Amino acid sequence: MKTDANVVHLNKMVPDTAHPAAARLPASLIQVRDRAATQLKQALQALFDNADDTLFDMADRATSNAEQNSFFEAMRDLRLKRKGIERGFLQRVFESFASLNHYVVGKAPTLDAVSFDSLSLVQNDELEETVALDSMIAKVLSRDHVALTHLTTRLNAIVSKKLDDKSNPLGPVLLSELFLESCSGLGVEIKVKLIILKLFEKYVLSGLDQLYSDANGVLIEAGVLPELKAVPARRAAAHGRPERSDSVEGFERTAGFADDEVREVFGALQELLSQTREGAAPRRQAPSNAMPISTNDLMRLLSHLQQRAPIQAPMDVDLRAQLEHLLTRASAKSGRVRVVGEVDEDVINLVSMLFEFILDDRSLPDSLKALIARLQIPMLKVAVLDKTFFSRGSHPARRLLNEIATAALGWGEHDTNQRDSLYQKIEQVVGRLLNDFTDDPAIFSELLADFLAFTGDERRRSELLEQRTRDAEEGSARAEMARREVEQALNERLLGRTLPEVVVRLLREAWSKVMMLTCLKHGSDSPQWQSALATMDELIWSVEPHDNPEARLRLLELVPGLLKALREGMASAAFDPFSTSEFFSQLEALHVQAFQRFKRAIPDVERGAPSESDEVQRSALSALGLELPLLDLQPEEESSISAMVEIVEEIVLEAPGQPRSEPQDEPVLADDDESLLYVDSLRVGSWVEFQEDDEHKLRCKLAAIIKPTGKYIFVNRTGMKVLEKTRMGLALEFRRNAVRLLDDALLFDRALESVIGNLRRLKGA
Repeated sequence: MKTDANVVHLNKMVPDTAHPAAARLPASLIQVRDRAATQLKQALQALFDNADDTLFDMADRATSNAEQNSFFEAMRDLRLKRKGIERGFLQRVFESFASLNHYVVGKAPTLDAVSFDSLSLVQNDELEETVALDSMIAKVLSRDHVALTHLTTRLNAIVSKKLDDKSNPLGPVLLSELFLESCSGLGVEIKVKLIILKLFEKYVLSGLDQLYSDANGVLIEAGVLPELKAVPARRAAAHGRPERSDSVEGFERTAGFADDEVREVFGALQELLSQTREGAAPRRQAPSNAMPISTNDLMRLLSHLQQRAPIQAPMDVDLRAQLEHLLTRASAKSGRVRVVGEVDEDVINLVSMLFEFILDDRSLPDSLKALIARLQIPMLKVAVLDKTFFSRGSHPARRLLNEIATAALGWGEHDTNQRDSLYQKIEQVVGRLLNDFTDDPAIFSELLADFLAFTGDERRRSELLEQRTRDAEEGSARAEMARREVEQALNERLLGRTLPEVVVRLLREAWSKVMMLTCLKHGSDSPQWQSALATMDELIWSVEPHDNPEARLRLLELVPGLLKALREGMASAAFDPFSTSEFFSQLEALHVQAFQRFKRAIPDVERGAPSESDEVQRSALSALGLELPLLDLQPEEESSISAMVEIVEEIVLEAPGQPRSEPQDEPVLADDDESLLYVDSLRVGSWVEFQEDDEHKLRCKLAAIIKPTGKYIFVNRTGMKVLEKTRMGLALEFRRNAVRLLDDALLFDRALESVIGNLRRLKGA
């Protein structure tokens, strides 16, 4: 296929005049943009050139004609929209560059309660797409995180908009989002979309290492932070793990405080520590001839402690005391007092305070705290090597800790450790770090990608089950609303009346099911619902006593259509045929009895010759399989057929398969009660912990709020329903302190915020 991959007419793709901000971009940044656009365009052309062959191979291996046709249709759709996708993608890339000198004030998203009418469910296709994107992005971040971070740092030095790796216009997150937006017009199935995403990863994302190398080179030539040496483009090793020298070199560069922001953040932390040492973390009074150990020696001591840490280490281990013990032994051997340098000691104190917060955090289950406590030494070693650990939210070690804490949020104490996959995975991560991490921080990126893949699979399974739980609750709510509608309709028409017992049973046992299905399928405002009500009204009228001649004519006209409507309705509801036959035989006898009453009401002298109305009556009865001679019923037969019952109690219908539970009387709180206001502020997705008794706690997530039934539905971390509460019942639980909201904010960020707050308070004291 002929392409113009080597010729890029940038003025035709996106003229700078279309974006006033573009004119204010530095010349070096425009050069980065144009070079990136050239490479991205070539990569996209390679993607589409290979898409036809890939889809054709998939069609050739299809197991059905329908599947094969879907691949052929996708090939056709892709050919037709290829140019539009390429143009739209590059247009969006240019727009992302044009906005770099603009501040964007965002609005915090709001999450509304899920109601009966607006219950929003995550679709299966969206879940598969999200899992695929997470996996693609994690691979790029694991492979090219140093080069991407350097590029982001340099961009921050020349533009006004504050960037991170996610908002970097050349980052894998934003590029993937822009590509998905450009492909939004494709009418393809999720299977085809995942193939296209895989091709995007293969032909576009896999070349980002070269793109980052070129971009960093352009900015270095322009004098933008030249002290951040450009990371040479490289491919992952055979086993997917970067070479040790590359990763250590990258971390040593960042540890040198090349980034002003890193220096500023860590310097501020050091200043807070220096002014609060007497109260918070007093330094050891060292003699004047004390010799600080090097960072390499400190790393060796920490590795020694790491390798000898017991498998079941207690959570309250004093790491500083253990280091003091090792330094004392080293001093005795060398004959000279050895101490930890001031910067390294500040790092040790900060990490110790962070872990003190983490291990006191009530959102983490105690069983998992013991595992996370064992990460203190590996995290300290990373912080010693790389001070961006404290300032960069995307730091792999920091992200790994946050991801473990987020996954552990829904882990219950009653779970069996040995059988629980999450516990085993966290234990595996901790074991790998303790056994394999010496001084190569790349292991954190590798473990982070692996853990994200694991939690992505678990999240996908749990969200699918959670979706089924919501569907079931929504269906239950609809059934409950329909049952109430049917009960109301029956009670309005029957309560206080005296009717034949067979009619009451027919309406309550059979016709109520027809009305339930009608309400569920069509709603209570539909013509079908009105027709079902009219049939019920006609049935009741047909068995009531009437004396006027007009009633006889109406009955004659009504009965054939009435019986037909009843038969069709009960058949549509799959009502028991034997019971249906029994109902109709008794109902026909009731109608015969009604005609008998009309016959007796006419004196013999007035009868004379058969009239036209008699012929109408005869035709109507013939349609029912009855003849006029059969109208004479014996009194005892009449009484057995027309046994009457008076409806004095409200009719209550039971849900199929589950008897209706009696509503329990709950204390009613005032509308402005603090507990009710707290319940109303809960958002779907919030994690809470219920104190079931003195020993047992239940952790669960609010999955849905079904407003018509007033139910709050809670699920466990696998997506299975474990609890339901009414609004008032939940408020009462809050009032007696039997339930508390779990903080789902990032653990490390909360810990760092707490440490800084404590240090500031000590400083001001």
